[in-house]
Amino acid sequence: MYTASPAAPSAALGGRPNPLRRAADWLDGHGRKAWIVAMVLGFVTLWPVGLGLLAYMLMTGRFSRHSFQGDRQMFCRHGAHRHQFGFRSSGNSAFDAYKADTLKRLEDEQTAFETFLQRLRDAKDKQEFDRFMDERATRASEPKAEADGDAPAPGAY
Repeated sequence: MYTASPAAPSAALGGRPNPLRRAADWLDGHGRKAWIVAMVLGFVTLWPVGLGLLAYMLMTGRFSRHSFQGDRQMFCRHGAHRHQFGFRSSGNSAFDAYKADTLKRLEDEQTAFETFLQRLRDAKDKQEFDRFMDERATRASEPKAEADGDAPAPGAY
């Protein structure tokens, strides 16, 4: 949990810390949720207070995940523990092993399918190229009408 350093006692207040520092320490003790509630209440009652709290929270890093270690459970059930495939542990080792095997199998199937699609595209490209070359060869072997001296038909381009 985030612990604030104790504020230096103020001589003007008779050795007591600044009231704003005490409020910040109290909110730090209650975590990020307390800061958010205070900010929302500040916006509801008097918007400059909420805006000031928001600016203070952003400047001091109160919104970051690592400023309140106690709130880590809110984001990830087992902290930052991750397995090799990047998923969170469920706490059940048999299920985690099944999940890892299934993900590995799916990755292998995806690779095989992408390879198949690439071969299919290559075959289609080769077929289209062969058809083009055949058409080109047929056109080249046909005699041209203009070369024989025949006039083009009226209205033909």
